[in-house]
Amino acid sequence: MFRAIREQFETVFREDPAAKSVIEIFLCYPGFHAILLHRFAHWLYRLRVPLVPRLISQFSRFFTGIEIHPGATIGRRFFIDHGSGVVIGETSEIGDDVLMYQGVTLGGTGHGRGKRHPTIGNNVVIGTGAKILGDIRIGDNSKVGAGSVVVHAVPDNSTVVGVPGRVVRVRPEGGHLEHGRLPDPEGQAIDDLARRVAELESLVHRVIDEHGEPRPLARARDIH
Repeated sequence: MFRAIREQFETVFREDPAAKSVIEIFLCYPGFHAILLHRFAHWLYRLRVPLVPRLISQFSRFFTGIEIHPGATIGRRFFIDHGSGVVIGETSEIGDDVLMYQGVTLGGTGHGRGKRHPTIGNNVVIGTGAKILGDIRIGDNSKVGAGSVVVHAVPDNSTVVGVPGRVVRVRPEGGHLEHGRLPDPEGQAIDDLARRVAELESLVHRVIDEHGEPRPLARARDIH
């Protein structure tokens, strides 16, 4: 437990340049509180202690604004930045060194009792407001852009954006998620279409300049 607490302090200092001291983190970081409370609740959950793990989870939700089901499995050095509105479902599995921003949902689909929530690999960054739904895997070193809705598996070393989420980049190595420089596939498609229309207009004008205005089609009665 003491090692886990020390790692959480180190993780906050590494991921958040606004963190100034241990006492500030201990008193003012809801993500720090939520993760430690979850560690305790999850330990009780695995011991099959009835009700108490859920009570701890609900207390944490009220106190921090972060809802983590005690059944969720979370790896080492997990950090929730800001944290308000985060929801992590019962069968979610989160690897090591995962960074998650506020408003993220790891949700289930259907009403089955088996594995129904996402599996998040190691060293994954999940942007603000992203929704990852169903029993899918987000690969190691992947980045999920803010506001994305992901319903299909994502390979390792990928960047996924959009609604629904689409892989727009596969990197040979991991890297930081630059929220202000994410690819925009819809915008790129519109730009490509506008460029193609401009090329066709230019071609039409050249044909008119070379051959003159086209004559109007003859009406049926004029043919006879």
